[in-house]
Amino acid sequence: MTRETTAAGGTELGCFLRARRARLTPAEAGLAAGSGVRRTPGLRREELATLAGISIDYYTRLERGKETRPSPQVVDALARALQLEDDEHEHLRSLAQRAARTVPEPPAAPSRTVRPGVKLLLETLRPSPAYVVSRANDILAANPGGMRLLAGIEDWPAKQRNIARYVFLHPAARDLFDDWHNQIRGCVARLRALAGTDPDAPDLAQLAGELLLKSPDFARLWERYDVRGRSHGRKTFHHPEVGDLTLGYQSMQLEGTPGHRLVTYYAEPDTPEHDALVLLDMLGSQSAPEKPTKTTSPSADVEGQDETAPSAP
Repeated sequence: MTRETTAAGGTELGCFLRARRARLTPAEAGLAAGSGVRRTPGLRREELATLAGISIDYYTRLERGKETRPSPQVVDALARALQLEDDEHEHLRSLAQRAARTVPEPPAAPSRTVRPGVKLLLETLRPSPAYVVSRANDILAANPGGMRLLAGIEDWPAKQRNIARYVFLHPAARDLFDDWHNQIRGCVARLRALAGTDPDAPDLAQLAGELLLKSPDFARLWERYDVRGRSHGRKTFHHPEVGDLTLGYQSMQLEGTPGHRLVTYYAEPDTPEHDALVLLDMLGSQSAPEKPTKTTSPSADVEGQDETAPSAP
């Protein structure tokens, strides 16, 4: 049994297959409903095996973690049978590749150091709110508007400022996001994808463990095993200080620091939303603590420069 084997006796690959099988009904898969009461939610193992063109015994061993080396053809056939989206299909490939490794590679310690050039970039984006997050969604640095946009998060200690923790546990989050339910689904999908391919990562495990204990909504969505995330789009906020505003957003990976993402929100110039961002930036600047010297970056530094600092609890 490898470290990739889960406490339930299966693998992440098996857990993903089981979760997606339970989500697909016979009608959606083009199968006749049949007679009698179905005790299994979604497809039965034998139905999925038939749709994928593999033996029932082989599929059962695959789902239970007793078979860990499915060929690329089998993975693709299962993806088609389960009607996976492109990013879900890619996630299935990643899980299969990991399951085939008898000794998983140890996860690299995540860096919490934000490069000076990235901090300068945060400043040049003002008044557009922007922040840098780790792979576990810890906020590592932010410009004034970026910190102020997430109403109330600045009241938390720096090491607790985490996007997932905020949307599930902060009392202001439900009122702030117009589509809170969609927001939490996307947040869990991103974490699920990361945890599936890197289950030994302590920062991800600690965050997921905390939210599983504290949030029934997180626990419910975690069991669904959605792995689709969005990197751009539009969000509507009901902000307690600047009112209602709809903003575009873009999330992008930062080259040179694995796991770091830059997230920024924007509005067209000469619009009420842009005026609201200017006000938000001003309010954030007023509440930011004074810096000890003029050479210190004006970004709202959430973490210090210690690369070995522990992740948020």
